[in-house]
Amino acid sequence: MKKYSLFLLLITLFGCSKVKQPEVSPEALTGVLNEMTEIMIHDVTNPPLAARFFSYACLSGYEVMAQHDSSIHSMHGVLNGFPKIEQPQGLESHSASLAAVLAVMETSKKMQPSGSRMAAYEKHFLDSCKAIGFSEQTLEHSQKYAEQISQQLLKYAKKDRYNRISNYPRYQAKNQEGNWYPTPPGYFSPVEPYFATVRPFTLDTCSQFKPVPPVAFSKDKNSKFYKLMLINVEEKLPDDHKEIAAFWDCNPFALEDNGHLMVGMKKISPGAHWLGITGIACKKAGLNLAQTLKMSTIVSITLMDGFICCWDEKYRSNRIRPETAIRQLVDPNWRPFLQTPPFPEYLSGHSTISTAVATVLTHYLGDHFAYTDTVEEPFGLKARSFTSFMQAADEAGMSRLYGGIHFMDAIVNGRTQGKKVGAWVIKKLERKGLEKTSL
Repeated sequence: MKKYSLFLLLITLFGCSKVKQPEVSPEALTGVLNEMTEIMIHDVTNPPLAARFFSYACLSGYEVMAQHDSSIHSMHGVLNGFPKIEQPQGLESHSASLAAVLAVMETSKKMQPSGSRMAAYEKHFLDSCKAIGFSEQTLEHSQKYAEQISQQLLKYAKKDRYNRISNYPRYQAKNQEGNWYPTPPGYFSPVEPYFATVRPFTLDTCSQFKPVPPVAFSKDKNSKFYKLMLINVEEKLPDDHKEIAAFWDCNPFALEDNGHLMVGMKKISPGAHWLGITGIACKKAGLNLAQTLKMSTIVSITLMDGFICCWDEKYRSNRIRPETAIRQLVDPNWRPFLQTPPFPEYLSGHSTISTAVATVLTHYLGDHFAYTDTVEEPFGLKARSFTSFMQAADEAGMSRLYGGIHFMDAIVNGRTQGKKVGAWVIKKLERKGLEKTSL
């Protein structure tokens, strides 16, 4: 584990080494999810795909715990098409907590393009386990247990139709009035235009929470669209709005253009940010590994279904971005504070998934759960404090207006869709054996 000395790892991840069988603590899961984020940054993983990786990885660890902890119920019969996970046999010496964390790693290794990086992380992790007294047999049985659970989750993942996307026709942006078109400086191709065809975890269909149509594009200076657009044109953005926009940027595609060379900026995805918030909240609430894994899994599947809903609308309405519209109609030299992501404008993805996750976290941890968000500190941004998850979600949504990359109706209606997705996930999880919602 490159971020920890061996001594710190022993204290942080496993607690006192005098116990006969050490228990892996929640910080071990946080470390793995952070490593997944690092790999995603390396691979420039797009936001919807990042949610997919997190979901199946967390589900792998979750299903290990479901076989050992009566408070954790399998997702069989709850998630769409989720199979009955068979319990590995002949591995009596395994550690449930260790196998759960290793299962997250195993699935990450197989799904992420640069999975070899997780393999190196896993090796260091296992070496550290051995150093504090885990027996060779426990390590071996735990790893085999994790591998067998992960294999079952990978079969489930393979059937979600994501692998069919590469067979679809290449999506061509329509250079028509009012439609989205690639923006500078990268002029990237549209991201995941067929993501709505992927099997959701809880939704009945990708269009289950279809939003109202966006305000229609118009060149008329008295039109609703023109007035909506002018909200984005501020002569001087206040410093506090700049801080908010930068904090929630989470654009893996950002480039720095100095006129001679364009360099990719190191940024995480919106989903990785909210999983980081989840880890912070779970630690503050004093949740154990099983409870933290449960929350991370629920948040991950909420992210996935939120992105599916949102992306369904993005490529249906296919609305122009503020950057393109303002340059065309108001000021050809106007630039947004943030770089425009490479996909249609409506709905706001950050508004949708942030509100969906905030709805779930509020349900489990409370309406007035105050916390300090330190997720962006490794990327040079100051921590921000919030009095509730919904306050943070609202700020995340407004950051898109401050950053100049969304119109206000995309933010407002994204929040509406996010609340519906979050409420639906909770409803589905409270059925069929998951009635117990307490942590």
